[in-house]
Amino acid sequence: MADIIVAFPKLDDAKNLRKLLIKNGYDVNMVCDSGSQVIDAVNRLDGGIVISGYRFSDMYYMEINDYLPKGFQMLLLASPAKLVDCDVRNLLSLAMPFKVQDLLNTLEMMMVQYNRWRKKQKNKPKVRSENDRRIISAAKELLIERNQMTEDEAHHYIQKLSMDSATNMVETAEMILELNGKEWDI
Repeated sequence: MADIIVAFPKLDDAKNLRKLLIKNGYDVNMVCDSGSQVIDAVNRLDGGIVISGYRFSDMYYMEINDYLPKGFQMLLLASPAKLVDCDVRNLLSLAMPFKVQDLLNTLEMMMVQYNRWRKKQKNKPKVRSENDRRIISAAKELLIERNQMTEDEAHHYIQKLSMDSATNMVETAEMILELNGKEWDI
């Protein structure tokens, strides 16, 4: 579940919204009454939702939104008059006063979107370090030289061996090099 931060210039408003969300099954990680607190909080978390008021003593919602790291979304709660003047292209907004069910539905939609994003991030291939690429490359070169494989065949061989032995490709490449008594220069 996404981390939720509730931020309003009046701390009592933020606490009341937190109580409402907790009552409806949501965990609220933090309650803030300034933009700097929100920015500090989001930089310590992996991702989530910031439910924000329009203006704080130190900044406006748009400045907070600009500082949000990847993985965070903002839900702006403001009066209809304020929302007319807002640039809400890359965030969701809800006019105050709002119906509780509208808030919960919007939050649920944001949670689904967050979970999809999170799942995509998990499935994203990790970028290998230069050292890891060298080890894999050395193992491929050994297979090409000793077993007359093409580079593609060597790569697929390491990949298959990696899957079969439940190790990552770097570990598999290291095993190939060690088993063949080959020293690799790192």
